[in-house]
Amino acid sequence: MFKPTLLAAALACALPLPALAVSDADLAAELAKVRAEFDQKLKDLQASYEARLKEMETRVAPPAEAAPTPSASRGNDFNPELSLILQGSYAQRKAGERRPTGFLRDAAIGAPTRGFSLGDSELILAANVDPYFRGQATVILADGQANVEEAWFQTLSLDRGLTLKGGRFLSGTGYANEQHPHAWDFADNSLMYQTLFGEHLAQDGLQLKWLAPSDTFVELGLEAGRGAAFPGSSNGGDKNGAGSWALFGHIGDDFGDSNAWRAGLSWLSARPRDRESRILDQFGFDTRNQFSGRSKTWIADFIWKWAPDGNPKARNFKFQSEIFQRDEEGKLIYDTAATGANTPGAYRARQSGWYAQGVYQFLPRWRAGLRYDRLNSGSLDYGANNAALLPAAYSPSKWSLMADWSPSEFSRLRLQLARDRAMQGNPDDQQITLQYIHSLGSHGAHKF
Repeated sequence: MFKPTLLAAALACALPLPALAVSDADLAAELAKVRAEFDQKLKDLQASYEARLKEMETRVAPPAEAAPTPSASRGNDFNPELSLILQGSYAQRKAGERRPTGFLRDAAIGAPTRGFSLGDSELILAANVDPYFRGQATVILADGQANVEEAWFQTLSLDRGLTLKGGRFLSGTGYANEQHPHAWDFADNSLMYQTLFGEHLAQDGLQLKWLAPSDTFVELGLEAGRGAAFPGSSNGGDKNGAGSWALFGHIGDDFGDSNAWRAGLSWLSARPRDRESRILDQFGFDTRNQFSGRSKTWIADFIWKWAPDGNPKARNFKFQSEIFQRDEEGKLIYDTAATGANTPGAYRARQSGWYAQGVYQFLPRWRAGLRYDRLNSGSLDYGANNAALLPAAYSPSKWSLMADWSPSEFSRLRLQLARDRAMQGNPDDQQITLQYIHSLGSHGAHKF
């Protein structure tokens, strides 16, 4: 190592010595001259060493990689995020369907399975396509079939807070609609979502979102879809252009260190044609009816989350509530298989409903939750078919109580008890559900 003291001694020996017989003034001048020469030689030697060290570091360091060009960069080539969600349950309930009285619901919804059953397994693949796009596909694996639940691309490089998504995606309408079943806080969805969308609304189309550049979370969205999914219909979606439109806006913020909230408002419009719904008529027949016309839905949602000092690991609480109003107007064909009737009539309905739920994590791996659902058949008019289809005033409702245990972030076991009063004139259904959910592989974080 280079030592200044040794260098000083060496330089002092190398310098020519001044004459000894000199005056004090001459000695001081000579000393100043020697000191100046010493300082200069020291600076030159230090500069020489620094230059040599820099040269050696340049030779030893690896060459810098060239910046990838847009055409060469592929994000996560040949290594997509891959996950598989396993779900299953044991359910104890009454046989048959429990369709909410007074509401037209998707005819594709059947009776829930009793006893032991393998629920839908979700296979999810996702990756960045390149610096400009990201893609994801969610395939539902059931007995003997595979259905595409989502398959979309999303932009990564649009500026000004804009994001464009295209393909098949879960609509941003409402709050719970974008949640997959494994992310639900209960074993089943609310009566509200079962009535409005079946399980959730998936759009085939385009979605444009704008995120405001502000400290407060502000998001606006517009969707143009095919309109084939309920409350639309496959025939209604068989057209050029969009068969359904959706608008939504969300706002949220933190309140102190322990609280966060979000509120939203959504609007959905569809033009169903020959949309099938099953209704138990006044004569006890299970009828299939076809509706054609206009369907408009408003949804307001509110979510509040609490966690001590913003850390939800040990304890946290989540309150969630949504309310809807659906207006439909058009023509309904009343058709009962028992009599062969095929009677058209006007149909007009203004109906509403809501749910509220709270889930409390009281220990790091334990949660408990309570949910209440209520629907209001509201203003309902079947026109010429009122005598056959119009029910007495009734408000379907349901209570659900759940407790779950998550031994890790990849596993969850749940017990749920429910009291279902959805059908008028039908005894209450006391339901018991045991459920497991297991996640294999990488999986992205869920939304707020």
